[in-house]
Formats: sequence, structure tokens, C-alpha cells
Amino acid sequence: MSFDKVSILGVDFVNTTLDGMVQRLTTHINNEEKAFVVTANPEIALHAYQDKGYKDILDRATYITADGIGVVKAAGMLGQELPERVTGFDMFMKLLAMANEHGRSIYLLGAKDEVLQKAKAEVASKFPNVKIVGSHHGYFQLDDESIANEIRELQPDFVFVALGFPRQEQWIDKYFPTFTKGVFMGIGGSFDVLAGTVNRAPEIWQKLNVEWLYRLLQQPSRWKRMLALPHFVVKVMQQKVKGQR
Repeated sequence: MSFDKVSILGVDFVNTTLDGMVQRLTTHINNEEKAFVVTANPEIALHAYQDKGYKDILDRATYITADGIGVVKAAGMLGQELPERVTGFDMFMKLLAMANEHGRSIYLLGAKDEVLQKAKAEVASKFPNVKIVGSHHGYFQLDDESIANEIRELQPDFVFVALGFPRQEQWIDKYFPTFTKGVFMGIGGSFDVLAGTVNRAPEIWQKLNVEWLYRLLQQPSRWKRMLALPHFVVKVMQQKVKGQR
């Protein structure tokens, strides 16, 4: 059984809820299958629209979820409703809770070493039954095969890759064919949030769909990245006019 999909700028987002996505990934783990998950916000969708190599990577992913209210709104503009955001951090937390309940194993890849160590400590504290079988900071060359070799040996159920886009998707795509099992998911800056070095927007900001504004206020250096949002909207409007699906 497969999810219905919504195509936005050529990127096929799965039409599902957060709980539905977690349930699907749990099934992959229970069946000892592998899956490549991309959590894509408007910036990622726009980058894929502009970069064929990156678009090819997304086309090879098992699932692409709507990480951002901008994607949900864009789907509505195109007459293809998505039920809600399915963000990388929210999935990360839900999957950790599932892993804790069933004693599953994880590997953490990415961030500065001090952030990574804090994130591992938080996982150990909040999810004591999760088996952290390995980890590595995010400062390495993509052609360094040692990390992939270690993961193949350890056989974790989940590999959470926090390298930021497009690097995290490039790494997963490069080595994914060599793995036989496990959910591999790019989760951007989630280790920083879990470690407490970056604050996530309060729930009221999230409910008002202005989490992006909170992040901008916390990290003003992100303003250049935010310029992708109006460009994304323009391209989606052009897709609507052309009737592309």
C-alpha cells in the first residue's frame, strides 16, 4: 500500500499525517526493510526545482514529507490538500518515543561534536530504552566511507542525519543502496534543538503557523534563506496557472 502524493514544483510529497508517517516507518522497521525519508520545506522544494542533481536525489527517496506550513499552503493553492505539516523534528521525537517503547536502536550523524554529545545525553535521559549504538559529528567528507561502513556493521534501526540540506540527502543517497535495513532520515538542525542550543518556537507560534518568523528572530542570519519563500510562492502560482500536477 502506498500513500497518495501531492506534486509541488515536481517534488512528490506524501499525503499523510504525522502519526500516519510514523506508523508507516514503524512497519518498515518491524519488517527489517529500509527507507529514505526527506523532510522538505519550501526551500528544499525550490532547490530541487533549480538543481536537477538534487531533484534526482529526491526522486530516489522513499518518502518526502511536508516540513513546513508553506508546503501545506502551496498544496491548497494547487487544489491538492495536505492534512498537516510532517516535520523532521516532530518525527524525530515520535520515532524516539517508539524506539524507547520497543527498545530499538539508533545512530546519530551530524552537528558539532559538543552539540551531538548534548543531544545524545538528552536521548539517554528522556528515552532510556533507546539503544544509541553509534554517532559521528557532521564534519567529514562525503566520500569518507568509514561512517557508512560502521553503520552497516552496527545495523541500527534508525539513522538520523542532521547535516542540513542538501548535504544530508546527498550522504543518504550516496550510501543508501549499500544498506539492507533501517530508516534513514534527514532532520536538519534537530540535534541543536534537542540539545537546547537552538530554541524551537513556542507552541502558540507553531499553531499560528509563524514558526519561521520565530526562527528568523532567533537567528537573524537566516534572512537570506528566507528570501526563498517568496520565490517559492511565485513558482507555485506559475504551476497553478499552467495546470501542472
